[in-house]
Amino acid sequence: MITMREIARLTHVSQPTVSRVLNGNPKVSPEIRERVLACAREHDYQLNALAKGLQGSRTHLLGVLVTDIANGFFADLAKQIEVAARERGYSIILFNSDYNPASEQEYLDVVRRYRVDGVVAVPIRETSLQWHSYVEKLDVPVVTITRRAPGLDSFYVDHPVAGSQVAEYLVDRGYRRFLFIGKNYDGKYVGFRQALQAHGLGEAVTNRVLRTHDQLRRELSDWLAAGQERAAVFAGNDIYALQVLDILRELGLSVPEQVGVMGFDDTFMGRHLSPRLSTVRQPTARMAREAVDWLLERMEDPDDREPVDRPYPAELIIREST
Repeated sequence: MITMREIARLTHVSQPTVSRVLNGNPKVSPEIRERVLACAREHDYQLNALAKGLQGSRTHLLGVLVTDIANGFFADLAKQIEVAARERGYSIILFNSDYNPASEQEYLDVVRRYRVDGVVAVPIRETSLQWHSYVEKLDVPVVTITRRAPGLDSFYVDHPVAGSQVAEYLVDRGYRRFLFIGKNYDGKYVGFRQALQAHGLGEAVTNRVLRTHDQLRRELSDWLAAGQERAAVFAGNDIYALQVLDILRELGLSVPEQVGVMGFDDTFMGRHLSPRLSTVRQPTARMAREAVDWLLERMEDPDDREPVDRPYPAELIIREST
């Protein structure tokens, strides 16, 4: 296995600098940091961040990887995982990928170095070969939560089913034009679109990826001006929905009389707006507890049992915005 000295030679930096980078010290320039980490990844370097005497023993640490800790849903999810872990005598190390694959990869490397006993993860792209390749290198049990990852234990709300539930509700309410805010590969959008197609409304739905507030304002304004039918916006999470509501206020449009808005996750803020936000609720505490319980079972008995695939029902929460 490559040593710190060899990494220093290959990257043309000092060995103490390599040590600072590999131990997570932030006082290194981003360019040098990335150069060192890239070299370490290329040569599959692993740093035992704990004492060598811990080899073969439990650390009682769980790695928890989420995609966006600024989103209230993931903050609550991390809290519920921490509560469940603490009740079983474990602590957590929390990582936030911020939907950045490079950060996700880097944090999985950190998880390996700290020899956690298991991982609860919200992957960015749970079906990607890159994700599965890195999971295989961890050599500890991994459970995915809120995402269904083929070949791994998965605890999640079935997003296509939830998306179809939203579509059925909006159609019943008389909406005939639809905009989804989020990626076109999002399961919520897939189920939403399929359900609308079954009603003969497949051409009435489109999606937009939220990049900046100003861009969304322009695109939302153009979309609303392009048709006369009653319109509804389905946002991939409540944060997107709050931005949509803010833009609709700027445009002078009334909700839900002129435009309906549906969010996803039922975060705290949406319950106290005017109008209050209709959304989709996930059973966060139950998912977290059962995911942690199963992970600990895997750690105690790491046999070749088939991966658990555990979908949970979503609940439509109907409020004033629709």
